[in-house]
Amino acid sequence: MERVMMQWTEVPIYLIDFEGHRDYGVVEYGIVTLLGGQLTDVQTRLCRAGRELRPEESRVHGIRYRDSADTPPFLEEWSRFVGMRQSGVFGAHHAVFENALLKSVWPYPKYSPDFQHPGEMVVDWAPWVDTRVLYESRFPDLPSYRLADLVSRFQLDKSLEEFARGYCPAGRSRYHCALFDALACAVLLLHLMDSVGSESTTIDWVLRESRRSRGRCGADGQGELFSD
Repeated sequence: MERVMMQWTEVPIYLIDFEGHRDYGVVEYGIVTLLGGQLTDVQTRLCRAGRELRPEESRVHGIRYRDSADTPPFLEEWSRFVGMRQSGVFGAHHAVFENALLKSVWPYPKYSPDFQHPGEMVVDWAPWVDTRVLYESRFPDLPSYRLADLVSRFQLDKSLEEFARGYCPAGRSRYHCALFDALACAVLLLHLMDSVGSESTTIDWVLRESRRSRGRCGADGQGELFSD
């Protein structure tokens, strides 16, 4: 029987950004859900760090240990993340960071759909939609593929600011704030899909293109500690 590939708009895409590090865990997550080519939901919260944060760590994302000390740790989000993976695919900007941090907490989810092979199941958080790799593939000669640089180059700042005003918590409307970065990722993905004529684009194509790295990730990518 011929397998019918789903269109990218038919599958929930959960664009995720983490602020944190393996040494102290996720201290903030932001999730933007895209479905039907539109933003349909956002989720975000602080998570208790596993240890006191050093000043240089807090300077990047603006979160101090005391800011998250009274919140549940990220470890309590298992059901949320497993549920999302069982209903759709994950995405991020330079997804290797989010995937590694997620796997450092839970190496594998439960059995989840393999959206590249309809009817099959996998035990993996991957494959991820990766906006950084998608832009590297589609626009191979750009000087930078950092999140902020791409938003600025394609004049998406206004769209991002409008989303941020509507959804970001007070004081968390800047880069290196989890929901703001996840919204930036969403704006980039929607812009790219519009540029490729997304009406007939399958989720399989998006996931395959998200693996076509052109070797730029190490050149101007995020550091070892923090997400871009």
